[in-house]
Formats: sequence, structure tokens, C-alpha cells
Amino acid sequence: MHCDIYKFPKHNDMYVYIARPEYPDDTEELKDWLGVLPKDFRASLGRSEFVMHLDLATRSSLARVDKEEVLAKLQSQGYFVQMPPQDVMRRQAELRAREAQDNIYD
Repeated sequence: MHCDIYKFPKHNDMYVYIARPEYPDDTEELKDWLGVLPKDFRASLGRSEFVMHLDLATRSSLARVDKEEVLAKLQSQGYFVQMPPQDVMRRQAELRAREAQDNIYD
């Protein structure tokens, strides 16, 4: 299974894998690869940045996620969302809370 991976500057350490089951035969026409994402979810992501193309068949494992889980989601829904590790999410929430508190007094 081939996939493209995108990141979103608005969401640190979150990556979206998009299935490319017909690769390389799917490149003849320009396509909106992120069109497989639910409309509301996609709108919340903001601007995307292409990170890399990946052939999962050539990988024995992935760094932060279970390869089998990624493959299952790509086959069933066409995408997989890799969320940031819990410690990163906690730090981001704390920073947002501090910023919101600081803004009260501005």
C-alpha cells in the first residue's frame, strides 16, 4: 500500500496519511488527495504541507504508530490520522490555557 503523508502547521505533531492504492497509475490527472477526509475535519486542519510518499510494503514498522493499524484504516476509510504523543498534547493544552489566561488581562 502506498500513501502520502501531510502535516498541518496549525496542529503540531499531527500527520495525516492518505491512501494511494493505485500509485503510480493515479498521477495522470491532478487530484485533491485530501478530499477523502470528512469535510468538517478537513476544514479544521487548515493549510496542509506534503511531507513524503511512503510504500508501506517496504517498511517493517513505523516510528510512532502501529503499521497494521495504519494499513487497516487506509484500506477501510482511505486515511489515517496520527495524533501527537500524549505528553505533547498535554504541553500544548497547558500553553493554550496560559495564553488564554494572559489574554484576560490584556
